[in-house]
Amino acid sequence: MKPAAPADSRANLRVDFDRLWASLMELGQIGGTEKGGVCRIALTDLDRQGRDLFVRWAKEAGCTIKVDQVGNVFARREGRDPSKPPVMTGSHLDTQPTGGKFDGAYGVMAGLEVAVWTNEEGCRFAPAMVASGVFGGAFKLDYALAIKDRDGVTFGEALKQIGYDGKEPVGGRQVGAFFEAHIEQGPILEREKKTIGVVTGAQGQRWYEIHWTGMESHAGTTPMEGRRDALVGAAELIVEARRIGNRPNGRSTVGVIDSLPQARNTIPGRVFMTLDFRHPDNDELTRMDADMRAAAADIAKRHRLDVKIEQIWHFPASPFARELVSAVRRGAEQAGYAHMDIVSGAGHDACYVSRVAPTAMIFVPCKDGISHNEIEDATRDDVGAGAQILLQAMVDTANK
Repeated sequence: MKPAAPADSRANLRVDFDRLWASLMELGQIGGTEKGGVCRIALTDLDRQGRDLFVRWAKEAGCTIKVDQVGNVFARREGRDPSKPPVMTGSHLDTQPTGGKFDGAYGVMAGLEVAVWTNEEGCRFAPAMVASGVFGGAFKLDYALAIKDRDGVTFGEALKQIGYDGKEPVGGRQVGAFFEAHIEQGPILEREKKTIGVVTGAQGQRWYEIHWTGMESHAGTTPMEGRRDALVGAAELIVEARRIGNRPNGRSTVGVIDSLPQARNTIPGRVFMTLDFRHPDNDELTRMDADMRAAAADIAKRHRLDVKIEQIWHFPASPFARELVSAVRRGAEQAGYAHMDIVSGAGHDACYVSRVAPTAMIFVPCKDGISHNEIEDATRDDVGAGAQILLQAMVDTANK
């Protein structure tokens, strides 16, 4: 649908849809995969290349660049009154191992006053969104810099290796308002035939690392009733976690599982697994936690196993600033785009920024609701529309 001209006096402010699309496609070549996706893991050399390209483009647009101690990149172009706190936008450039061209990168390329948050995905350095979390006061700097990946490399070491170990203090930066544009990463907007999602807030999340310990023994000589199979314990908890997550608005995912000693004819004696619970209601998320712990204890008792459950991340449900949400909604109405209110099922850097500044998000559809996948896709017109609403909401907010 062709949008109507905005009703306000800034109707001449237009996003260049073709230029935005071209920048996304060029950025998508850094870490591009055979299936058309992107693998640009946080704090790798490919991440550095993506950051370097963004910094070059930002400087060409007249921005000054600052990098803080967790590698967050801030590109600033002064307004008419530099003494006022900026209206900021941004997202992230790192991807999942089998990611797409739009998750995160779209919100950076659509931006005016831009932040590039480090390690939003959390697939190399858990938890997710740790750098914006330090900015928002959820994590300490030393904690973030000491996080290790599975090879034992620390966050701080990786930052230094790619040359983005900045000297700027993390946080304490005045922000008048923060907007983040993003693909929805789900099917709702496409199903409802809406171009703009007015994001009112984000679900709460709990991430767990779970260790099961039984006993390795011979697969052929150990009777079934005598086994202490750690993998059976993990498998039963996976089924229970699925049941626990299968409630209205609930989500439950086991994304990583690793059994040892990885021998065909040896019963697994140790298993590591991850678990991700999500719900937009904090009380319901707490009940999910209790149900899972009770189920794990029962499984461990029945199979004579030890289980250790560590919650490595708790992110409460995050409502966004009403006045900024209204600015997004008003912009969609003025531009003539079909829109709807929506709650984010994913975590985003905006959620942590909302702890220190008024915040809102703008969603646009992605094809078949697919994200964290190489076939992730969106249309030129939809990403352009989201950027147009971002522009209007930011300018409206800055001029108040």
